[in-house]
Amino acid sequence: MIEGIIVSNTGLNASQSLLDTAGNNLANINTDGFKANRVLFQDLFYVTLQAPAAIAPAGTQLGLGVRLSSTDKLFTEGTLINTGRSLDVAIVGNGFFQVTLPGGSTAYTRNGSFQIDPTGRLVTTDGFLVQPPIIVPTNFTAISFAPNGVVSVTTPSSIVFQPVGQLTLTLFANPPGLIGQGSNLFLASGASGRPVTAIPGQGGAGTLQQGFLEGSNVNPATELTNLLIAQQTFVANSQVIVAASEMLSDTVGLIP
Repeated sequence: MIEGIIVSNTGLNASQSLLDTAGNNLANINTDGFKANRVLFQDLFYVTLQAPAAIAPAGTQLGLGVRLSSTDKLFTEGTLINTGRSLDVAIVGNGFFQVTLPGGSTAYTRNGSFQIDPTGRLVTTDGFLVQPPIIVPTNFTAISFAPNGVVSVTTPSSIVFQPVGQLTLTLFANPPGLIGQGSNLFLASGASGRPVTAIPGQGGAGTLQQGFLEGSNVNPATELTNLLIAQQTFVANSQVIVAASEMLSDTVGLIP
């Protein structure tokens, strides 16, 4: 009976993890470039009362519950959203934009909602510098992002687009190994593999599409289903704990 309470408690924790993850996914359903998390579980150790043998081919084992194994990022592409804004750039295919954080470290993002800072540098909405640096004249009149990453501008003195830089994309052998940092940013890790820089459209990197942003890849139907599963499994495990507690109370009451 004590074991039943302990095992069901692991089930309650698992349900809470599923609920938290589904809630976070739904909260970010409108976050540009957001990648949904998927919860994976593993069963815990088993107590072997009788090992499988010729006279008992199945054996007798009692499980000790469940534990959270991982929360994988799903890096499937989100739907492209037409914003019509010239500084919005979506990645169609694989790859990440590379940015430099205030402390000098490097991060990666799929969110191409860019800005131009007062010095003419291309930055993210949080002011992080895009790498390699793209600097445009402060008096530019129009800007173009080609599918292959070439950035061109026009100025009052020239109506012909002139190249000012080249955007690149960064590829990883195992994107789910990236470490999420919030603000649509990821950091490389030993599990993600070495970052590889590529020209858009080459080396497996995707192309760029100006005037669009990549929407979240959260599937509302999947997350609502996960919410129901979390709720029902939480209730079921709670009932097991109640039943085990009542059985334990009855057993104690039998002691003279």
